Amino acid sequence: MSINKAIVIAIAVLVLGWGLGAEEQSAKIGIVDIDQAIGATGAGQAAKEELDQKKREAELELQPMVKRYQELAEEYQKKRVVLSDDKKREMELDITELGKRIELKQSEAQNRLQMDFERLITPLQQRLDKAVGKVGRDGGYSLILVRGQPPILYSREALDITDLVIAQVEKGEE
Repeated sequence: MSINKAIVIAIAVLVLGWGLGAEEQSAKIGIVDIDQAIGATGAGQAAKEELDQKKREAELELQPMVKRYQELAEEYQKKRVVLSDDKKREMELDITELGKRIELKQSEAQNRLQMDFERLITPLQQRLDKAVGKVGRDGGYSLILVRGQPPILYSREALDITDLVIAQVEKGEE
């Protein structure tokens, strides 16, 4: 375990213990699976569909370039023994240049997809944060943790409040 994780665990235990000492009731802890919550909401499903569509469009845009690259590479492999040195260099240059254009296009597509992801998912995450806060306040939770985030190594299923958060987001009362 890294020192940072150990420090986070120690602080969480101390804060939780200190907070519980001030209260008469026992701690109520909840766990939320953010990925599941995003995927289960209508807005999350619509965002996923839009992102999938944009990914397919980017792949279709790259497909002709990749096909041409493969054709050039195959042609070069077949003919390289009979080609003159000048023609070899020319074909190698063409293949290299096309490969770099493909990499650039892939990078641009990846950047566009990342921006689309942030544009679509960030508002939903903000709504989820508000919903988690409301569920926490209304449900009397002392602590709500995110599933899959350190330092949670194990949690009982009974602690999972993801469905409550999803219902809160769908009601629109964050």
